[in-house]
Amino acid sequence: MIEEKNFFRKFKTDGEKMSKQFWKGSALLAPVPAVLVTCGTAEKPNVLTIGWTGICCTKPPMTYISVRPERFSHDIIMKSGEFAINLTTSAMVRQTDFCGVKSGKDTDKISVCGFHTVSAEKISVPIIEECPVSLECRVTESKLLGSHTMFLAEIVGIDVDEKYIDSKGKLNLQQCGLNAYAHGEYFALGRKLGDFGYSVRKRKKTKKSR
Repeated sequence: MIEEKNFFRKFKTDGEKMSKQFWKGSALLAPVPAVLVTCGTAEKPNVLTIGWTGICCTKPPMTYISVRPERFSHDIIMKSGEFAINLTTSAMVRQTDFCGVKSGKDTDKISVCGFHTVSAEKISVPIIEECPVSLECRVTESKLLGSHTMFLAEIVGIDVDEKYIDSKGKLNLQQCGLNAYAHGEYFALGRKLGDFGYSVRKRKKTKKSR
């Protein structure tokens, strides 16, 4: 059995001191996804960019988004109780930024960005056709936390672009070129480094050639 102290490489040499500065508490968690959240109806759809989102439960599958009350989409989501999270790619990073700084109150952002909307399966909110993955969400709880309202929601369905699904039915997200957001800057996700559990997974023995 490999001892843990020898299994992982050391991150600093003996005697080397790492310096840290202490800052006051702030929203400095990175990276986070830069997603396009659609709301409204097929006749009057709207979209806004959200960075504050994530998964908070597996069974049932639950997610959340945090939206400022002054945003145009806030009341739409509050009244309908539905929204869709559309994952974005590096090819649409400019449109993603645009949808985060412009308001749907006076701008048809979907039209300006050249997006196309299609009907979702489980909710009345449309999804964005150009996005590789869309999560259909139904709000279960909303809570005003301060600057933002958190909408807790169940993921009732997922729409996936077939071109990212291989012959075995596996979704290959690494081919999407997804966006990430880190402290005011956008990044494209880089090369794959591993997968869940690989650090403790036993290596397959290779057959010796005769």
